[in-house]
Amino acid sequence: MAKIYVTDKEYKADVKVCEVKDHKAAMKYWVTDKEYKAKDDCKWCYVKQEYKADKKIWWTDKEYKADLKVCEVTQEYKAKGKF
Repeated sequence: MAKIYVTDKEYKADVKVCEVKDHKAAMKYWVTDKEYKAKDDCKWCYVKQEYKADKKIWWTDKEYKADLKVCEVTQEYKAKGKF
């Protein structure tokens, strides 16, 4: 499951994430608005409450600070990767 909570504090995050181009990404993720569709690590559903999240992430624009480099895809079948 990949219910994602985005935190604004770096130290609260389980994973520090950076958006990169397709060829540099370790994970290609797809975003859904339905929690039941967030079945794999690469299929994300953003949640508003921290306690509902499987993972807490913090977005950074610096690649060197990131634990994981990701790229958003527009079609579900293109999503792949794990945390």
